[in-house]
Amino acid sequence: MKKLEELLEWGGVKKDITLLVISGAALLASLFHLKPFAFDFAWVAILLCGIPILLEAVIGLVTSFDMKADVLVSLALIASVLIGEDFAAGEVAFIMQLGALLEDLTVAKARAGIEKLVHLTPQTARKVENGKEIMISAQEVQIGDILRVLPGETIPVDGEILSGHTSVNQAVMTGESLPVDKEAGDTVSSGTVNQFGSFDMKAVKVGEDSSIQRMIRLVQSADAGKAKIVGIADRWATWIVVIALTAAVLTWLITGEMIRAVTILVVFCPCALVLATPTAIMAAIGNATRHGFLVREGDALERLASVSEITFDKTGTLTYGTPEVAAVRSFRADLPEEELYRLAAAAEQRSEHPLGKAVVNCYRRREEKELPSVENFVMLPGRGVRALSEGKELLAGNPELLSENGILLSEEIREAAVEYSEKGCTVIYLAVDKEAAGFLALSDTLREDAKETIEAIKAVGVTPVLLTGDHKNAAEAVAEKLHIEEVFSDCLPEDKLQHIEDYQQNGKKVCMIGDGINDAPALKKAYTGIAMGGIGSDIAVDAADIALINDDISEIPHLLQLAKRMMVTIKCNLTFSMTLNFVAIVLAITGILNPVFGALVHNAGSVLVIINSALLLNWRKKR
Repeated sequence: MKKLEELLEWGGVKKDITLLVISGAALLASLFHLKPFAFDFAWVAILLCGIPILLEAVIGLVTSFDMKADVLVSLALIASVLIGEDFAAGEVAFIMQLGALLEDLTVAKARAGIEKLVHLTPQTARKVENGKEIMISAQEVQIGDILRVLPGETIPVDGEILSGHTSVNQAVMTGESLPVDKEAGDTVSSGTVNQFGSFDMKAVKVGEDSSIQRMIRLVQSADAGKAKIVGIADRWATWIVVIALTAAVLTWLITGEMIRAVTILVVFCPCALVLATPTAIMAAIGNATRHGFLVREGDALERLASVSEITFDKTGTLTYGTPEVAAVRSFRADLPEEELYRLAAAAEQRSEHPLGKAVVNCYRRREEKELPSVENFVMLPGRGVRALSEGKELLAGNPELLSENGILLSEEIREAAVEYSEKGCTVIYLAVDKEAAGFLALSDTLREDAKETIEAIKAVGVTPVLLTGDHKNAAEAVAEKLHIEEVFSDCLPEDKLQHIEDYQQNGKKVCMIGDGINDAPALKKAYTGIAMGGIGSDIAVDAADIALINDDISEIPHLLQLAKRMMVTIKCNLTFSMTLNFVAIVLAITGILNPVFGALVHNAGSVLVIINSALLLNWRKKR
């Protein structure tokens, strides 16, 4: 209820609903001829709903000579009042404001992504000067300054590590699910998080040139060129006004009957035309909500119906974003793979590194045996872990860890590890009692329904594209499993943005699906953006047009089909409403319809449009 209340507060919508309720009640009273003190209740609707229309029409004409549908409605209102057809005037004003309200509801938006992104910007930096640490504002950092970053701190500016080993969480920039080991000579980006070791760095890019500031500018400018759908009635308004006025004037001149001319203006009011699009959109949004989608932009489904490509981020979208042990390889006869796995999990059980936690969790899920206790546990940032267990000295980490402890990896182990690395796996090398023993291979796991979803998307006529910050091997391994032909890997936020721009400059309309902060610029730039609402960052959700609340990507094909069906419904509504209008005009010219019956006939058309749109609420294409 709280979210509904927030929705109704947008743009004064709550006030508009109150006025419509009062106006509707007044029209019913007028219809049943309730006129105390000779006052026609229809005037309530005329004043509450009609005056705003008159003001909009006058302002549009005076300021920019803009002939919107309001101009024709205003003429019909004034003419109806002049000849005493108060009910017809109130009815037309009410229907037009109802359509306007529906449009307001469908385009309501709440964007707070940029503010949240700004909050990620580091506020302070730890400057090292003459061997002492000084806390300064991050904005005061100059190129060449030496900074110290402790575990858990956000890196304040872009720079190069001078000393120390660490692991950095770069998800904000690349979307990678695992921290990246860093040492002297490696570069680090502002906004990323130092997870384990402390290090000293030299500032290279500061202020507006830093990575996090560049991303903020990308998000701010990304949707500047995104198309916005204009109401169909307003687009055709000039022609509607000219035709209606011409028909009304000619009828008056030829027949000499003012009432026929007024009836033409009433039946020509584009009520059904105004309702044709927003009612279909609202019904489709209701359908989408039941399937786990929160549509945040009113015209998002209208845009989605025409996309030709869907670009997917990998981690957290097509995969679960959590590493799993894919293989255990032992190269020592005295250590079976099951035993090596147990020792590796024992060594990692006190580790804070995501890879270490993944090894322990996977072992405990697959095996019922208790892990042995460990002693002398040491976590070596950027390298791995060292521990004693059951009298054995255990090492688990990267090749540098083993090399620094005088342990050589055999060519057989290296070649086997390369095979897994080429498949996109992360390898943890293991040594027991100063001798290389083998390795564990970990990989991100595909969502169970990812392959079926990709095939269903292709069946709709949309081309899937993989657009990820992960390394080439991991990206290509996933693309091969899912039969995705177009793959772009190692993408920073600006790279994703550029790829989408390239597609759209070639006339292709792109839908972007992602979950991370690094996806926010691409989500805004794309013709339509869909964010994973469950695991996705708040910034990604705020940047997107649609959020997938339960992260069930198997519903994406339904959303594509629903968007296309919605457009068919809108076109049917428009065709019907225009046809009805022209038939009603002929009847008005011949004098068969008077203003009141004319208003009832063309508002009956509005009701049929609403009913047709309502069929979308439960629509789902049969498989």
